[in-house]
Amino acid sequence: MRRIHSILFVILMLSRPLWAEEIPLADNPPQRYTVVKGDTLWDIAARFLRNPWQWPEIWHANPHIKDPHWIYPGDVIVLKWVEGQPQLTLQRGGAENLRGGTEKLQPQIRETPIEQAIPTIPYEAIRQFLTSPRVVTKEEIKNAPYIVSLQDNRIVGGTGDTIYVRGIEDSENTQGFTVFRRGKALREHKTKDILGYEAIYVADTQLEKGGDPATLKVTRSNREILVGDKLLPIQEEQLALNYQPRPPSTKIKGRIINVLDGVSQIGQYNIVVIDRGSQDGLEKGHVLAILRKGEKIRDSVDKRAAEMVKLPDEKAGLLLIFRPFEKVSYGIVMKATRAIHIDDIVKNPEL
Repeated sequence: MRRIHSILFVILMLSRPLWAEEIPLADNPPQRYTVVKGDTLWDIAARFLRNPWQWPEIWHANPHIKDPHWIYPGDVIVLKWVEGQPQLTLQRGGAENLRGGTEKLQPQIRETPIEQAIPTIPYEAIRQFLTSPRVVTKEEIKNAPYIVSLQDNRIVGGTGDTIYVRGIEDSENTQGFTVFRRGKALREHKTKDILGYEAIYVADTQLEKGGDPATLKVTRSNREILVGDKLLPIQEEQLALNYQPRPPSTKIKGRIINVLDGVSQIGQYNIVVIDRGSQDGLEKGHVLAILRKGEKIRDSVDKRAAEMVKLPDEKAGLLLIFRPFEKVSYGIVMKATRAIHIDDIVKNPEL
């Protein structure tokens, strides 16, 4: 069983004081909910709260339950009222685990099996984007190792083929290399300055023999591999279980500048790129509101004025940042109340 060292039950680990502010509940929240396979912590929180990232504010768990920090299928989340304030508690399956007592969870480190627990967000939706594609600079593209030849002088390559690469210096890389080719330039909305280039994922490879050229085996591919394609070391990000959904601590206002995977209309669980990154204060787990940009229309009623009127920006959804770079960030759309498009606004959510 694969195991990781992770901050346990991350959506619950935030340590803001209980009852520090009024936490708005969702419309008609259930009194209890039984967790099923396929749930995420975000989905469960959204059943009870208007703002799912505020779950830790009203969370208590039974201290008699062994390892209460994870939520599993079959567990029951119960909404109670204590001194006029809402409180969510966990009941683990089995009568021996339902003895009384509540205690607010505290941050802890523990080795935990991840296959059984409910993830914070749908991990499979972002998994491929944790290693590729990336945002790369012109300098990184220029200096990246490149394919000089394919097995048996083939024109195109694929899974299982051998490729020959120049420019690999670290022959001890155990994670392997991602094959990519340069995609579109990512530009800041207002200035149009280039913030980086999308690195379009082509394949994963494993180093078999160092040298110049080095010999690599293609372990997975989803595009034809060509001579001249570039390589970057695979850098597996931590699993999605360690995300801590929360609003940014700094003021953020940016735009959606790209959508990944060839999607034309953006909806729930689609992956987008925004023109704000770590240099703006964005971190993994930050939640942003998405606003549909109001159109400009001509006033057709007052013929004399004939003024252009900008319609208000409208709430369209919520975005969770899962991979920030210096100048841009990848985010997953966690909620979409209307169609979302490139150039829509992202900003701090309203509580």
